[in-house]
Formats: sequence, structure tokens, C-alpha cells
Amino acid sequence: MRWQVHGERELYSSEWVRLTLVDVEIPGGERFEHHVVRVPNHAAGTIVYDPERGVLLLWRHRFITDTWGWEIPAGGLNPGETPADAATRETLEETGWQPGPVRPLVHFNPVNGLSDHVFHIFVADGAHHVGDPTDAGESDRIEWVPVNELRRIVRENEMLDGLSLTGVAYALAFGVFDDEPN
Repeated sequence: MRWQVHGERELYSSEWVRLTLVDVEIPGGERFEHHVVRVPNHAAGTIVYDPERGVLLLWRHRFITDTWGWEIPAGGLNPGETPADAATRETLEETGWQPGPVRPLVHFNPVNGLSDHVFHIFVADGAHHVGDPTDAGESDRIEWVPVNELRRIVRENEMLDGLSLTGVAYALAFGVFDDEPN
């Protein structure tokens, strides 16, 4: 059943987000306005994995939810930038580690009943340390976390960020870390 869109009007707009009301009609005839959050630039993140070190994570605070948690390096795409380039750039800026070549893992809409935002998750095989992060305000600390510890982090709700959690859970479910040492 496809909903019919009759129009859309903007309620608020900034460089980060637009809030709109969309005039929709569902099959069967009910017509109403639905709030939609439009996000003009997608986001990309990288699961940097090294079989000896583990996964490169950031421990950070999110003021909106007033929570602390582990996250993968991630951020928005710059104009004209590909998701893969953004994932690589964000990793270097936030961690000081240059990831190996990135390959796509998964992309998804985190809240497709409310927003058109898209997350792109990549995997990088290892990284080399370049220096301090250039975006030092992103995290309290940066650590290589062994895969068994990563499983505990997921299980005990220490990774609350949806982009990170979805990417890591997908990587765990589909064998990205199968070559980890015993």
C-alpha cells in the first residue's frame, strides 16, 4: 500500500535539518498532515578493525540524551563528498588514525517513519596512527577494543548510538570479525 503525497510545507529550516508537514493520503481515503524531518546531508561511519587490536571506538557524551557511550567514528558528508570519503575523513579527524581502504558494510534509514536521513557504514581493515585527532572535542577517549569486549559493550547497552550499534551488530552478525585471534 503506497501512500499518496499531495504536498509539503516547511515549518523550520537550518543547514542541519528541515522540519516539514507532508499532506498524505493513505489507501482507503484518510488524509492528514505528517511531520517529516528532512536531513540534507547523509552520515557515514567506519568500523576500523584490526585482528590484533580489535575495533577502534570513541567514548563520548551526547548532550541531547545526557548519556555516555561507545561509538564508531562517524559524521556528516561535506558537499560533493562520497560516503566512503566522509567515513575515511571522519575517522582520521576524530581519532588521529588513518583507516585502511574502506568497503561498504550497510546503509539504512534510522527512523524512516519520521525522517529521510541515511547512514552509511563502512569497514576498514586496520589503520595507522597519524597523530592527535584534529577534532578533539568529539570524545573523552579513543581506544582499540577487543571483539569480545565489543560484544559485552553491545550486550550491556554501552553503545547507545544507533549508527554505531546498527553497524557493529551487523558486523558481528555477518562475520566481519571472523579472523579474530582466539
